[in-house]
Amino acid sequence: MVKRKNNITGLSRFLTEATKQASSSQLNSSEASSSSSASAVHREASALAAESSIESEYANLRPTKRLRQQTGLLGEGLEKYDATGLVPFYTEASQVPEHLQKYFSQRERYFSMYSSGCLLDEEGWYSVTPERVADQIAERCRCDVILDAFCGVGGNAIAFAQTCERVIALDVSPVRLALARHNAALYGVQDRIEFVLADFLSFARALQTISQSKRNGRQPSRRKIDVVFLSPPWGGPSYIEGSPSKTHAIASAAIQPDDGVEDVHAEFSLANIRPIHGHDLFKVARGITKNIAYFLPRNTNLQEISQLIAEDPSEKVEVEEEWMGSKLKALTCYFGGLAGGQETMFDEELCT
Repeated sequence: MVKRKNNITGLSRFLTEATKQASSSQLNSSEASSSSSASAVHREASALAAESSIESEYANLRPTKRLRQQTGLLGEGLEKYDATGLVPFYTEASQVPEHLQKYFSQRERYFSMYSSGCLLDEEGWYSVTPERVADQIAERCRCDVILDAFCGVGGNAIAFAQTCERVIALDVSPVRLALARHNAALYGVQDRIEFVLADFLSFARALQTISQSKRNGRQPSRRKIDVVFLSPPWGGPSYIEGSPSKTHAIASAAIQPDDGVEDVHAEFSLANIRPIHGHDLFKVARGITKNIAYFLPRNTNLQEISQLIAEDPSEKVEVEEEWMGSKLKALTCYFGGLAGGQETMFDEELCT
């Protein structure tokens, strides 16, 4: 295809010249009006530019797509349970403070999944129940609903979640509750545990108030909690000496690690239990259910334990020794329907 030629005849040339003159005349006559409207056009252009700038700024203020939470020790999908960074996660002995070295050396006994990301605060290192011991207690406490009155970093609560339908885990420390939930998620049982920031005494009083209200309203009373597990503060690592230390006065149950050294220890009295006398703590728990599992130091005075049920001569207490290898670690005392030979007591209603 050839480009078309521009052939202009005489008439066409005349018309073209006339058009150019007319256009020139119109151009001269419109220069004045064009100059007067130039400023208006400029103002309009400025306004459009300003409007565009405002829209751009507004767009920056619009909510953007939520950024994905940073994945921690628990991995993707469990970010809402992840407590990574709340406390140190030790992977080598050189990272561990000297006073925790002996506990760190037995970390896999405390949590078999420790290397996968279990977290413990300082108190947790010397108070968490070894996993095998926790599993043994959980098997004995198998039920629908269990209350872990002092859950700490979750060692017992995790074990209970594998044998009970529901676990209510209490602690007064929001940090330890966060660590317990983190550890429970690592074991895949976080959905079976209800973590509650509360002290046991206040929680027990609230339960009694609710029960009283139901009775006053002539509503049928029914058992809500089958078992109460008590693992209260023993006074810190010095409990083995028979009295709590001032330094660790609020420390939870302290399981002494197996360091291969034979030890001779004084008797532990229930008077050293925190936050109140161990006998009084037991009575509070008995206001909830007869089925109590009481986790106590290995050197606890057995006479004091038997006195806990002195008011009912027909009832017995079963004391189970918790051993790890050749080392006696603690005692678990079973009351009510948890004790061997008293299974028929398990579903008995409390006297009102």
